[in-house]
Amino acid sequence: MSEPVWFRTAEATVFASEDQGTDAMPEILIGRTKGPAGQAFANLMGQTEGHTRMFAIRATNQQVKPATMIVPKVTIKSGSYVALFGGPVQSAIADAVLDSVIEGVIPKEHADDLCIVAMIWISPDAAANPDVDRKDLYRTNYEAMKLAIKRAMSGSPTIDELIANRNKIHHEMYDPETGESAW
Repeated sequence: MSEPVWFRTAEATVFASEDQGTDAMPEILIGRTKGPAGQAFANLMGQTEGHTRMFAIRATNQQVKPATMIVPKVTIKSGSYVALFGGPVQSAIADAVLDSVIEGVIPKEHADDLCIVAMIWISPDAAANPDVDRKDLYRTNYEAMKLAIKRAMSGSPTIDELIANRNKIHHEMYDPETGESAW
């Protein structure tokens, strides 16, 4: 990594193996702890009602590096949501970060100098489903987080890719030609 990573962003979506709301859609910020990303990370240390943030940990006393803060995109309203957020999702995010270091996507020598803010979405339907497939929730969040990290570190998509696809690719939740929304 010749240039410092000051402020890089990315997102990724991985869909559930079955239609049960275990889709994952992390949006991330990676940057130096001594820069704007570090300031944003530190500002997230406070809690707000319904939006509890937590470090990504692999297990008790095993906080992942680079330090990663997971932030829910949806207001947490139930214990079952907390159990998913602090269980399979937290584990998946932490494993994806560590595996990204192991695979060299995040240089090991910078693991203490970088931080990650990961905004995480869990479908309220998944939290309300006592039979939700926790393994699939782990899988989708793990795969999406690894992809988001890879995209952030490589600058993908490039501006040239975005320009080339401007009229070829449309948002899955909104059709600009018909005005129809998937919601």
